[in-house]
Amino acid sequence: MPTNATLQPAFAEHELSRKPARGSSPVLTLAAALLGFALITLDASVVNVALPAIGGDLGGGMSGLQWVVDAYTLAFAALMLSTGAFADRIGPAKAYALGIVVFTLASAACGLAPDLGVLIGARVVQGVAAAVVLPASLALVRQAYPDPARRARAVALWAAGGSVAVALGPVAGGALTTVWDWRGIFFVNLPLGVAALALTTRAPRAARRPAPLDLPGQLTAAVALAALAFAVIEQGAVRIAAGVVALTAGVAFRLVERRAAHPVVPLGLFRSRAVTVSIGAGAAASVAFYGVVFVFSLYFQRVRGESALTAGLMFLPMTVLIPVMNVLSGKLSNRFGPRIPMLMGQLTALAGLLALLLVDGNTPTLLAAFLMVPLALGCGLSVPALTAAMMEALPPERAGLAAGVLNAGRQVAGALSIAVFGSLVAGGAGFVPGLRVSLLASAALFAVSALATLRTRKDLA
Repeated sequence: MPTNATLQPAFAEHELSRKPARGSSPVLTLAAALLGFALITLDASVVNVALPAIGGDLGGGMSGLQWVVDAYTLAFAALMLSTGAFADRIGPAKAYALGIVVFTLASAACGLAPDLGVLIGARVVQGVAAAVVLPASLALVRQAYPDPARRARAVALWAAGGSVAVALGPVAGGALTTVWDWRGIFFVNLPLGVAALALTTRAPRAARRPAPLDLPGQLTAAVALAALAFAVIEQGAVRIAAGVVALTAGVAFRLVERRAAHPVVPLGLFRSRAVTVSIGAGAAASVAFYGVVFVFSLYFQRVRGESALTAGLMFLPMTVLIPVMNVLSGKLSNRFGPRIPMLMGQLTALAGLLALLLVDGNTPTLLAAFLMVPLALGCGLSVPALTAAMMEALPPERAGLAAGVLNAGRQVAGALSIAVFGSLVAGGAGFVPGLRVSLLASAALFAVSALATLRTRKDLA
């Protein structure tokens, strides 16, 4: 769920003030960065509406459809912890170009996939590439605009690209699946990727910076997250074995991070109450948003019998308001501090989740679509504020680290929500009972995060 919360790599002051190289174009650089960010954001949401068509063509059942989404999201989230440092090491322009090339080739592989296994594998590669593109794209914007005021406007436009992609994702997925085929949602990335790569030729080239990589920490984190997803999605002996691997890798990650000279996630971050509350609130928002989009994509088509195009259009009332709420959240945070918009957003989203409990197999499709609106309003209001709170809780030189941890946590929470909610709606109790349990679980998380925000008066003021 993109917002104007951004991943901000920490740059040395002299790099921020460096003038763009001769021949570079700030406007074209911004266009490249915005297009790449919108592209990788679109792929996180465009697939949901196409899932029934993918399942009908390639098979695989509910667990297979969950992996089509989570393979991308988990790879994206796990590697986001380190790719900012990677971009610094080789230079943002090179990292961005590499990420776009790999993402475009992986998109072609997704569109040509002969079976579900190949599709899921290609989605993993897409997620890896997206994790490289995200921090590199913002780094390009920061380098292209050395003036702070112009840079702030450019970053706002960059972030708006992600919000617009969220709004268009379900609609684009439904339209492409209906008019073309589910493979069209991946083939459309090819000309967009080529355009982003061409625009990158006008981006400024920066000197490489020393940026230590915590490879053991990154590896154990990736194994723990992947195994945890297997434990939630799969059944039987696979679930048990995956649970053991997840626990072992999690313990190993903690031990590695305690001893690493440059840990990918410094455990000392969590001593700050503002940090833990912000991460928890971000996770609750991602669980609710990504989980609801996933299950209602299936609800509109499998329960209500709507076409993929109609299902995509049903998300437009909720997603089109997210950019508006992002802007409002920023204004409220500037005036009152992040705590007030965080709390307002959390309570609004909580009310929206409770309202969605009214949905059953006979609920009119349009009514169900408008019942999702309060959830979008709440998430759009709370996420930029909690990101601001996270940034304010740490010194400026740790902004990139803070944003990376926060965004990785949100992506992981969203991926796990799809895993859990998919299992619930596919269970023996039936789709609608599973849907309601999913909504109640999301509401409980929002209630806990709202209470934590309410009690953290001093740190979030």
